[in-house]
Amino acid sequence: MSEVKTRPRHSVAYQTDFHAWSKDQAARLRELRPNSVDWENIAEEIESLGGSQRREIRSRLVVLLTHLLKWAYQPGGRGNSWRGSITLARSEIANEIAESPSLRRYPGEELDAQYKIARLKASGQTKLALETFPETCPFTVDQVLDPEFWPDTAKP
Repeated sequence: MSEVKTRPRHSVAYQTDFHAWSKDQAARLRELRPNSVDWENIAEEIESLGGSQRREIRSRLVVLLTHLLKWAYQPGGRGNSWRGSITLARSEIANEIAESPSLRRYPGEELDAQYKIARLKASGQTKLALETFPETCPFTVDQVLDPEFWPDTAKP
């Protein structure tokens, strides 16, 4: 099939309506009409799926780390909202990893970079000086992802 790289003339345009294009291309694949499939864009979209999962994990890590810092360094603000955010972020990261086990190490690879962002957010949200929060992540990736881990003291 490597010689089949034609772009169909009458399919829904990839640039114009992605949702319609994806439905159209899925139908063509199911009908086994390889000469009418938009192979190049399908390959790009399949590749990009992994990127969206990595973005989701990074985003959830920032939320999770921000709330863990707030939980640890502003204990008077602990409540159901923070607990819910921490629990949801952990759950969503676990779901992404369950759907793509090859991403199991990714949270650990991203921990330091996302911690820097979370530290800034925690400082801004709590109005505590940035220096209140350690420059390096005070939590291990295992702690961050562990549903049973809750920093109990003002200095984890």
